[in-house]
Amino acid sequence: MAKSSKFSSYGRSLAGVLFFSLFIFSGPLQGHDGLNLGSYGIVIHGGSSSATPQDHDPENTAARLAMISEALSAGHAILKEGGSSLDAVETAINILEDSPLFNAGRGAISNNEGVHELDSSIMEGADLNAGAVAGVQHIKNPISAARLVMEESPHVLLVGEGAERFARKHGHEPVSQEYFLREPVSKKTSYYEGESENMEPSERVFGTVGAVALDRAGNLAAGTSTGGYPGKMPGRVGDSPIIGAGTFADNRTCAVSATGHGEYFMRFLVTHDISAMMEYGGVSLNEAADEVIMKKLVKTGGSGGIIAIDRDGNVAMPYNTHSMYRGYAGSDGKVVTIIFKDD
Repeated sequence: MAKSSKFSSYGRSLAGVLFFSLFIFSGPLQGHDGLNLGSYGIVIHGGSSSATPQDHDPENTAARLAMISEALSAGHAILKEGGSSLDAVETAINILEDSPLFNAGRGAISNNEGVHELDSSIMEGADLNAGAVAGVQHIKNPISAARLVMEESPHVLLVGEGAERFARKHGHEPVSQEYFLREPVSKKTSYYEGESENMEPSERVFGTVGAVALDRAGNLAAGTSTGGYPGKMPGRVGDSPIIGAGTFADNRTCAVSATGHGEYFMRFLVTHDISAMMEYGGVSLNEAADEVIMKKLVKTGGSGGIIAIDRDGNVAMPYNTHSMYRGYAGSDGKVVTIIFKDD
């Protein structure tokens, strides 16, 4: 059956916008090649963006970087005291979910009917255990609900009302839709109407948050949390709650969290692909990450980036958009936050 002209128009328009962006910014933008955090460390992202440096509001940018720094410090403190990478990841993401500055938790955007639907996942590398929630409308901290699914259920992914009932059963108090502070997204900001070129620069910051960590015991963990695409269709689920697409962790290789155009990350199983290249191909984390983000995705029009840390403390942060909020802290205790390729 032929696709509708509306969907085809969306596809052509979005592909054109992404291709133009990726054509100009297809070099290795992540910088910090060869970065090693030592015996333990944490890396955080606050979303990739098609907004240029000139589009970023200085006050808002400073506030976002301050929140990322706070999340890094909290996660690092856990690792420094011998805590688990899983605890560090959840704690760091909780801080970003509680902030209105990111497209996750309290700052989550709405779908194109004005309803907030949130997605999240978490995974530990020691035993490949994982949990996720999708399409939840009344959960304050989806990353914590995802961990509940991992540790208190026989499942990996729970969605909608079932996920919310499960969270309530385990002591999570529901929040109203009014808790989420972002105004309902207008039609003009909907990627699904093919009108992303009409979005305000501030609206083009994807804002998904994620964290990856290596603890003193050598265990890796990864987590991702989001409100999804601006103006998404009701019921749409992206890569963030999909293990192997938006989140992956394996002690034999690396921990990865993604941000960007989720449909592409799902099709290419981006986070697992990076791990698989390391496991089966014997390549380094940086080589695998660059191959997937800067080559495979670019060739097909996929936009976004990842943060990753391997079992030896090596870090990769490639992205093929104009910018990506990110930061790291290692065993030397130094907290670093960055946005652009030249930072």
